[in-house]
Amino acid sequence: MTSQDDTVHRSGFACFVGRPNVGKSTLMNALVGEKVAIMSSRPQTTRRAIRGVLSREDAQLVVVDTPGLHRPRTLLGERLNDLVRETFAEVDVIGFCLPADEKVGPGDKWIARELSDARAPVVAIVTKVDAVSRERVAEHLLAVSQLGDWADIVPVSSVKDIQVDTLVDVLVRHLPEGPALYPEGAVTDEPEDVRIAELIREAALEGVRDELPHSIAVVIEEMVEPDSEDAHRDVLEIRAQLFVERESQKGIIIGRGGSRLKEVGATARAGIERLLGRRVYLDLHVKVAKDWQRDPKQLGRLGF
Repeated sequence: MTSQDDTVHRSGFACFVGRPNVGKSTLMNALVGEKVAIMSSRPQTTRRAIRGVLSREDAQLVVVDTPGLHRPRTLLGERLNDLVRETFAEVDVIGFCLPADEKVGPGDKWIARELSDARAPVVAIVTKVDAVSRERVAEHLLAVSQLGDWADIVPVSSVKDIQVDTLVDVLVRHLPEGPALYPEGAVTDEPEDVRIAELIREAALEGVRDELPHSIAVVIEEMVEPDSEDAHRDVLEIRAQLFVERESQKGIIIGRGGSRLKEVGATARAGIERLLGRRVYLDLHVKVAKDWQRDPKQLGRLGF
């Protein structure tokens, strides 16, 4: 390699695609080195294309985490799938995530077919290799290799930091030459209020019944700085609405005597204070937006 090649700088976009709950958000956070996307054991936690930025001397990789591709049952589901397709049509390289602790199934084969016509090269990423034996990883790698014509196949573990740097090297190799796209030190271009709303939704997702996660949406109503006369307190007041689809779901979120909502508030507030590096007063209210996942007007109001 010539000395001129050593100075080449690459920059561009990669996106992670896969079924719901295959470790895409966890992997993006591991690559970026900071929590940019919320994480939950609930499928379809991610609802937007979230950008995380990884910068190093020779490259800047912008990773776009996308919602899980699935067979939609609501208008929201259809719009999330459309968002994924729009995203992978525009990036420089696609990472197709398949978890090692689950066999390759019909959903993976469906996504592989979706990706077969993609303009960008596709890197198959076998996630969660720490959760299974080496023999199982080897079997899974073979099954994945037979799914399609991949540019590379990389086994990784976000939790145990196995081959995460290797994956970055592989993705960067597929980027075009170019200058940095984001300022030094940037980790995401997500607006602050959106990140705050996501932290509240993440807190609300934990420990609720299976049918509830898809029904929860969060909107930040206002963020109020302290009066200049009382600036020594430096407490940011945040008021947010949690929307659910039915009255019965409202009761589940609030809990007996408001206990569940207090837990959500305490967990979310701690995450928001870590994000902002300051004290926060969080005021949460729960409202019913009947069947919002199927209503185009309400979807628009809630940002979808």
